[in-house]
Amino acid sequence: MKKYLGIARVYMKAQLIWRADVFVDVILSVARILFAWILWSILFEGKEQIAGLKFHTMISYYIISSYLFQMEKSAEISQQMTGMLRNGTFSKYMVIPVQTQGYFVAMEVGKLAFSSGIGFLATVLWFCLFRISIVHTVNLKILLCGIIMVVLGLLFMAQLNYFLGILTLKFEEISTFLMIKDNLSAVVTGAVIPLALLPEWMIASMRFLPFYYVTYLPSMLFIGKCEDEAVTGLLVLSIWCIFFIVLNQVTYEHYRIKYDGAGI
Repeated sequence: MKKYLGIARVYMKAQLIWRADVFVDVILSVARILFAWILWSILFEGKEQIAGLKFHTMISYYIISSYLFQMEKSAEISQQMTGMLRNGTFSKYMVIPVQTQGYFVAMEVGKLAFSSGIGFLATVLWFCLFRISIVHTVNLKILLCGIIMVVLGLLFMAQLNYFLGILTLKFEEISTFLMIKDNLSAVVTGAVIPLALLPEWMIASMRFLPFYYVTYLPSMLFIGKCEDEAVTGLLVLSIWCIFFIVLNQVTYEHYRIKYDGAGI
């Protein structure tokens, strides 16, 4: 465990070097929230609520979901793995005395520890600047479930991107897989629009997918909605995380013998 904490600490310190990247992420997150503010101000004109959500509830959802969406940067794992496998520099991760999957998850934790703090300050600033009456749950158990779900969701996304990175050993070019993953997760996580606006049959089908529990459901729990789904969400997301831990290990052990350490 100390080795993985050491890895996380190194990458957290490395973020201090690339502060401009974090600043740009915060600006993009702010721009997204500003766009949502303008759009929903127009849509709520003369209306009390839309899809069961009042204006301040909707904006609270967008600010919270934008923060969670901004936290999730594990796509860098698959991109980094693909680059190293293709240019023949992945060998160093195969000989260090840590599990490869654990290394990249610890790397993501280190990056997250820094960016999440900056993002949280930006989120609080938004509520203060626009004097938004933040809507939140007062149920501590639901709040705890939401926090645990966020952690599991970040773990799942790191594992998913690690799995896609491993596929480079088989297919060499995985840009198609990454494109499908990015488009699917952007919609199903509720990062584009709240899923409450979609037909019920569509939402029901999404509940079987882990993406539903990464951003959308935790955000809804934090604003006091969908509280009856909290326990089920934790169970489903835990199963998906365990599944990918096993899948990643099996896939890596199967394909790593095909890696010759040479670039292309």
